[in-house]
Amino acid sequence: MLETPVTRLLHIKYPLIQAGMAGGPTTPELVAAVSNAGGLGTIGGGYLQPEQLRLQIRQVRELTEKPFAVNLFVQPPVQAPAQTVVTQMNDYLNQLRRELGLPEQTEATPIDADFEEQVAVVVEERVPVFSFTFGIPHPDVLRRIQEHSVCIGTATSVGEAVALEQAGVDVLVAQGSEAGGHRGTFLGPEEQALIGTMALIPQVVDRVQIPVIAAGGIVDGRGLVAALSLGASAVQMGTAFLASPESGAHPLYKRRLMEAEEDNTELTRAYSGRLARGIRTEYMRKMAQYPGEIPPYPIQNTLTRDIRKAAAERHDPEYMSLWAGQAHPLVNTHPAAALVQEVMDVAAATLRSLVHAAHP
Repeated sequence: MLETPVTRLLHIKYPLIQAGMAGGPTTPELVAAVSNAGGLGTIGGGYLQPEQLRLQIRQVRELTEKPFAVNLFVQPPVQAPAQTVVTQMNDYLNQLRRELGLPEQTEATPIDADFEEQVAVVVEERVPVFSFTFGIPHPDVLRRIQEHSVCIGTATSVGEAVALEQAGVDVLVAQGSEAGGHRGTFLGPEEQALIGTMALIPQVVDRVQIPVIAAGGIVDGRGLVAALSLGASAVQMGTAFLASPESGAHPLYKRRLMEAEEDNTELTRAYSGRLARGIRTEYMRKMAQYPGEIPPYPIQNTLTRDIRKAAAERHDPEYMSLWAGQAHPLVNTHPAAALVQEVMDVAAATLRSLVHAAHP
């Protein structure tokens, strides 16, 4: 057992947090399995409408009495692009739709869930842990949530970590550039916040007083030991759980995760308008040829939704968003609880071997 400031604060056995991967991977079964095994399971609630979120919270509670978290997307103000930018993108996507035999679409209005309404559900349901990314909630929102929940923010730079601490969050996730899925950047250009995990964690730890959770390229016990040695108090792992039986990821997504080589991920805005790391696909290759400007999130996310949905229904991974971190070749298909225990067993063995090496 590795007791740290994070395990004490969150009342969990192990310093291991399952990332809140929005869009389907984090089923109630996955969340509960991780929490029951001693980690902290997280509902990826970013795209859920309020009542969908409430239902998932209650389903998790039926499966576990342990602490769990809800992760949401803070929606910072986005400057609307010129209408021509949206029109040109939709025209280009219509070419892809014709190639795929899909009906052409007119420009879509974003229908993402309302953050304030989602927060109201978290507060009403008294969720033990609340995590967020893409920004910092309004101080009144944070105060309301912290009446019942531990608050965890996401930083991709030292500046963001300091801003989160000043805002009053209890813990922060430092997300290295190796991480799969969306970047949590909210201060400055995303391209300038691509610091690797090994470099980011000690810098953040040196600048803040609150506990730090390491994320990005960590999928096993060796990564946990490395993160703790850099000053982190826990790790957050998402990609590691994607291929587990409890994961809601598409079966072909799971297969591609296991088959792709270590250099087969890249960062792209092509799916959602926000920079995100995923396994390289034909869609990404075609979008790399797009000569125009990609609309920002959530507009691009809405424009591509029908393509991604149709690809999943047709079992065509080349047009799905296959988010994955750079360590994905190390992923296995173990059940979530077994994976948690394996991470901790390997961490313990790694620590023993280090001690033996130092004192033979």
